[in-house]
Amino acid sequence: MKGHFTKRGCKCPPNNCTCNKKWSFVIDIGKDPKTGERRQHTKGGFKTKQEAEAVAASLITEVNQGTFIKESDILFKEWANEWLPLYIERIAPKPGTIRLREYNIKKLLPYFVHLKLKNINEEMYQSALNDLKDQGFARTTIEGVHTTAKMIFKMAVSKRILKIDPTTNAYIKKDEQIIIESDEEELPVYFEKEELALFLKAVYEHGLFMDVLIFITLSYTGMRVGELVALKWKDIDFKKYSIRITKTYYNPKNNTKEYLLVPPKTKKSRRKIMIDDVVIEAFRKHKEEQETMITRFGKFYNDNGFLFANLNRHPGYPVLIKFIESRMARILNKVDLNSDLTPHSLRHTHTSLLAEAKVALEQIMDRLGHSNDQITKNVYLHVTQEMKKEASQKFGELMRSLR
Repeated sequence: MKGHFTKRGCKCPPNNCTCNKKWSFVIDIGKDPKTGERRQHTKGGFKTKQEAEAVAASLITEVNQGTFIKESDILFKEWANEWLPLYIERIAPKPGTIRLREYNIKKLLPYFVHLKLKNINEEMYQSALNDLKDQGFARTTIEGVHTTAKMIFKMAVSKRILKIDPTTNAYIKKDEQIIIESDEEELPVYFEKEELALFLKAVYEHGLFMDVLIFITLSYTGMRVGELVALKWKDIDFKKYSIRITKTYYNPKNNTKEYLLVPPKTKKSRRKIMIDDVVIEAFRKHKEEQETMITRFGKFYNDNGFLFANLNRHPGYPVLIKFIESRMARILNKVDLNSDLTPHSLRHTHTSLLAEAKVALEQIMDRLGHSNDQITKNVYLHVTQEMKKEASQKFGELMRSLR
């Protein structure tokens, strides 16, 4: 294999070199498979010729074995911008996932933006993770950044523009262990059954157009707000008293016209929910009212079959999630209830009331579209634990009555 060793810039006599110039080498690494032209590899910075010869010998062995990788000079920022479209093409992720990857890349850029991909080593990458931790970012956030980085570097290795993946041995520092005096799980805020009855009573008395249907549906089904907003009339089976969940609403910019309908959160989220007479009757009443409105608007109504559609600006487009949040906040201001409650609280409320009705956890998870959700399990266990206490108390009262 052709090549040579030299001291660049050295003007000393051949056998009497007194300068401090570094040694470098240039060797042939075969022909370019596309052009057929000779390729060469150059490396310098060696203190002695022996060091240069050792590295050159190792490189020649890699070439002969077919394991040599000529690393690219591409910058991290440039490769990240190339990686994202390739990732989208391969994985076809949901819009929310793409947005998350973009967010994670932005978190990595301050550390690597001006660095060549091949110059980022394990120490640099680990330092970046440590710094994110020291800045107080949540572990889940750092895990997301780490996951994205691993995919970026892994693809660079598979494309043979990078030899060593610096993320391979990286880790996220653990939080310092502290003593927790209470063994109770932190529970989300939700309505007790009497509070839910009070809230729904206020909806009937003070609610605006669609409020009754919105909050009855959320309360009686436990569906996610995004699933509610995405509902179309074809998803309602009036004969079988069921709602079919096949999609969810995505609109991060809260622009009424720029929404997307995307697959549900998980495969388990695709489901059919059986519903009560109260909900079906509310749907029937709303359908009649909506059809009257559509006739009144005529060609100005963008009719795509949405159940919860705007009637003011942009008639026919689905309502925003923040619309439902503001409607709920308005009702809560009318009654003496916790103002921290949100539409999602109705999902946790549905869990608690099903548990109180002695519905099995597996059935609840199926109804909610969950395969594994710790919050749902915590609510269920909390409610059933209280029921167990009540059973114990009743048994005690029964035994005392026999004395």
